[in-house]
Amino acid sequence: MTLQTADLYDERGEDLQSVAVQFQSIGGNARFSGPIRTVSCFEDNALVKAVLARPGAGAVLVVDGGGSLQTALMGDMIAESAVANGWAGVIINGAIRDRVAIGGLALGVKALGSNPRKSSKTGKGSADVVVEFAGVRFRPGRMVYCDEDGILAER
Repeated sequence: MTLQTADLYDERGEDLQSVAVQFQSIGGNARFSGPIRTVSCFEDNALVKAVLARPGAGAVLVVDGGGSLQTALMGDMIAESAVANGWAGVIINGAIRDRVAIGGLALGVKALGSNPRKSSKTGKGSADVVVEFAGVRFRPGRMVYCDEDGILAER
């Protein structure tokens, strides 16, 4: 992604939604974009792991973890799988773990924070559904753009 989100917003305006929550930029790629794929889950990362183990073709996985910081929804092994499978990035409305290792990967990662505690692995949740957090709706197939200034999603 060469165009900055501020310039993109200036160009497209209200065609884009801006995430006001101040997500931390954790991955090795601070700037990333791609078509949206989604997972909705709460303190259970089995579905996140399964989706990122499949070919990403430059997509960005948007995970609505309910904003929970009690458990991590992605660690270094899942992030490495995302890189190996061609994902551009992951946005997690929740926590990750292994932030130093993830920071060294060629992957864009935005999350609320980190927690070393593992999540459960029952597989509860939904994939490729519309998710909403921070007043923004993330629709599968639409584009999302991320950089040091923030996150923009197509309406």
